[in-house]
Amino acid sequence: MTATRDSIAPGALGVLGGTFDPIHIAHLAVAEEARDTLGLEQVLFIPAGEPPHKPGQAITPGDDRLAMIQLAIADNPAFAVSRMELDRDGPSYTVDTLSALRAERLAAGETPDLVFIVSAEAFAAFETWREPKHVLELATIAIAPRDGFPDATREAVVRAFPEHADRVVFLDGPRLRLSASDLRERAAAGRSLRYLVPDAVAAHIEDHGRYRDPRRTP
Repeated sequence: MTATRDSIAPGALGVLGGTFDPIHIAHLAVAEEARDTLGLEQVLFIPAGEPPHKPGQAITPGDDRLAMIQLAIADNPAFAVSRMELDRDGPSYTVDTLSALRAERLAAGETPDLVFIVSAEAFAAFETWREPKHVLELATIAIAPRDGFPDATREAVVRAFPEHADRVVFLDGPRLRLSASDLRERAAAGRSLRYLVPDAVAAHIEDHGRYRDPRRTP
């Protein structure tokens, strides 16, 4: 079932986590789809400090990834970014981030209305996440399809989490097939990232020599 809201729900916060190395148009399109479809007041991008699903993998320094997100969302007042996972020691677990956001909202006298946005590809491993049932208690999960990967289904959710199945909603789109690893390879090969990442992000990558293959001569 696809959930929709007729208008913006005051205080409804979408949360989109990830490595964002680099952020690209599919990230932005999914965030906007969730905002528009679910009536979110804001979508918060949270770059991971130490992604638990990428142990030992070299990633771009957090401040640089944060800067690219800031450039990417600068023209959308409904988008914001948080460095909370970058400033936290240890692996970036979703349950910890959502718990912190919930606590912040309660401390401010607000009713937490959190929507965690995730791709169907990522949700396929959701049962292996730290405290997945608690994640479902903390936030509604909005699953976005991803071209090239099987869609998540209501039946699978009910089988895995029968007591929390109503905490999962499905987005109709967009079905974009982009991966940050492919973009890093393109950049390393000196290929254009235009129309794959925002222009300001492409300029940042070029200006800072990000992802450049040191074996490649100018």
